[in-house]
Amino acid sequence: MKVEFAPLRVPLRRRLQTAALVQWVFSFLALAQVCLAAFVLLCLSDWWILAALYAGWLYLDRDTPSCGGRRSRWVRSWRVWTYFRDYFPITLIKTVDLDSRHNYLFGFHPHGVLVAGGFGNFCTEASGFSQMFPGLTPYLLMLPFWFRVPFFREYIMSGGLVSSEKASASYLLSRPGGGQAAVIAVGGAPESLDARPGALTLQLLQRKGFIKLALKHGAWLVPVFSFGENELFDQMQNPAGSALRRVQDRLQRMMGVALPLFHARGVFQYSFGLLPYRKHIHTVVGRPIAVAQNPCPSKDDIDALHTLYMEALTQVFEENKKNYGIPEDKHLTFI
Repeated sequence: MKVEFAPLRVPLRRRLQTAALVQWVFSFLALAQVCLAAFVLLCLSDWWILAALYAGWLYLDRDTPSCGGRRSRWVRSWRVWTYFRDYFPITLIKTVDLDSRHNYLFGFHPHGVLVAGGFGNFCTEASGFSQMFPGLTPYLLMLPFWFRVPFFREYIMSGGLVSSEKASASYLLSRPGGGQAAVIAVGGAPESLDARPGALTLQLLQRKGFIKLALKHGAWLVPVFSFGENELFDQMQNPAGSALRRVQDRLQRMMGVALPLFHARGVFQYSFGLLPYRKHIHTVVGRPIAVAQNPCPSKDDIDALHTLYMEALTQVFEENKKNYGIPEDKHLTFI
């Protein structure tokens, strides 16, 4: 394989963008393991009393990831997130104003490999969410597993990440006075196994739990499509029924975490590595769907709103695809 090396004379700003990207990829691929190892070493050291105190804190604080987390505006406004945004770059597009008197459930599509657009737009202030949607506070829902990792949980909560448990979403959507925006990557971990350039297949047909939540709490639904999310990484071929896909599906069911075998570019060369390609991400926030509160929705109620949501998501995609290089004959496929 011919290796394409990065040029030696690269502007400092691009180097800083790459450094910010390395920090982010490390955060989600290795930082959790580093934090866990650090906690174990602390337990085995002469400073074990600190580990014991922190373990007590973990027990007392165990419900925080399901009760809105512990966000930090300072962390969300770090300069490094500006470089992270500019690496791709990431752009947030508003379709209409959102009334902050309501609570909202944002359905984020597609999941992609590492949900880069979701993190950049909703866990940092780099793309200007607070200025674009004044009065709304976004929370990106993440698998509960990650909030059990010592130290790492504090880092991810500071950006606005919260547990994806039903109780967590219910807490946000039931807050009086409105102004809460729970962001769910609806396709979940399984959808990441199909995330590759050109993919337009979304796992949505059987995903109705978020619809039921919206009905129970009267939260307005907002379809969000992130153009470019699937263009960031290549992935080993793993068609349904293949040996690799069977192993991945089994591990996903056992662990709750998908393990896509992805690759893209490196730091000093463009031929292989775990850094994403520099592909523009355009995250379009669609028009809200008004939802009347229904504490005990029937199957027909859920199905009707689910159909309406899929139509709204399709509309967001069809109205914007020509702006972002998607051919006219390409359409979303729901499975």
